[in-house]
Amino acid sequence: MSSILVEIKDQVATLTLNRPEKFNAFNREMALLLQQELDACRQNEIRAVVITGNGKAFCAGQDLGEVVDPQGPGMARILKEHYNPIVTRIRELGKPVIAAVNGVAAGAGANLALCADITIAGESANFIQAFSKIGLVPDTGGSFFLPRLIGMQRAAALMMTGDKLSAAEAASMGMIWKTVPDQELLAQAMGLAKQLATMPTTALGLIKQQLNASFTNTIEEQLQLEDRLQQQAAATADFHEGVQAFLEKRTARFTGQ
Repeated sequence: MSSILVEIKDQVATLTLNRPEKFNAFNREMALLLQQELDACRQNEIRAVVITGNGKAFCAGQDLGEVVDPQGPGMARILKEHYNPIVTRIRELGKPVIAAVNGVAAGAGANLALCADITIAGESANFIQAFSKIGLVPDTGGSFFLPRLIGMQRAAALMMTGDKLSAAEAASMGMIWKTVPDQELLAQAMGLAKQLATMPTTALGLIKQQLNASFTNTIEEQLQLEDRLQQQAAATADFHEGVQAFLEKRTARFTGQ
């Protein structure tokens, strides 16, 4: 059985982490396969992506057995070849990526969820910055995204203590978008993905570019970026369809072009 399950329906690709016996902890095979499937999501037929986990967990982070294996890839390769490319692919993918967090999201698994565009969690899910518990520091973009989402003090406390954070607590402090009943998680995530898949895909991808740059740009640089990206958006067929639909008082039929 593949360590990443893929389903494509209604222009939405669902990528399911599939090592349930290991709580979907990453090994090299799963990390490289997730990169491959994210690359495949660039095709025009896919207009939104959902990442979730199979079984009781979203992702327990890194499979530590691989880390201590003398024949394993080693920590340097794990970061450079596994996690960093995954984060880069998610942030550079020109369409929305939704994380549907079922159960525990720990270590790299927690930060994988945070680098998605929109994160929804089942009410029994929890998030753990588990790195300090074994003498490590956050990776998978956690030190970048977490303080920007919840502030320096909260991020420092979670990273240093490694305390468990419930889904409700994560939502209340703005770390994720919202929580939903466990039994509704995938349905709500898919409903959102299908909604986004019918919207102007190019514009959504340009919004991601704006958000990525807003972390480091000055206001002047951000205004210039808005100017440039707005011109790109205005040149799309979807913009013209949206305007025409508004003028004709009908529902727009966006094609993603």
